Amino acid sequence: MTRTKCMWLVVGVALVLLAASLPGWGAQDQKTLTINATVAAKATLTLGVAAINFPDADPDSVPSIDANENPVDVSVKAHTGSASPVSLSVQANGDLQSGGDTIAITNVSWTATGAGYVPGAMDTVAVPAGSWTGSGKYDGTFSYVLANSWDYAVGNYTQTVVYTLTAP
Repeated sequence: MTRTKCMWLVVGVALVLLAASLPGWGAQDQKTLTINATVAAKATLTLGVAAINFPDADPDSVPSIDANENPVDVSVKAHTGSASPVSLSVQANGDLQSGGDTIAITNVSWTATGAGYVPGAMDTVAVPAGSWTGSGKYDGTFSYVLANSWDYAVGNYTQTVVYTLTAP
């Protein structure tokens, strides 16, 4: 084989290999895969403590008693629609009670830190404690105070309050 023929043979083979590597040449197959994910509505509320305690104090020198546990961590987690409201409320089951004596539950109030959390006072009807829009994790704190008074009868007072997180 002459040198020229050999060169043309090498060029020809190179062109065939180059053409075979171009799109549209050679064998090819494609398949599609559908990916599905389910995210159901969920709401999770976490309070840093299960109880708060107000110590005894002289009403003249301590007009507002801070809870021993202040500040109390609070965390809301919600899966909901991007424009759906998420709300946190609190409702007392009654006034603070010691035997037959009571202290109005509205004497317990709180301040709040963290985006969406709001300050307020306890009541026997639902009171807003926070609100947000859409899914997310929202962290904050509540600091509770009891308005002190000489009018309170001696006793150990207690009451249960219920926090309700709603995310449609």
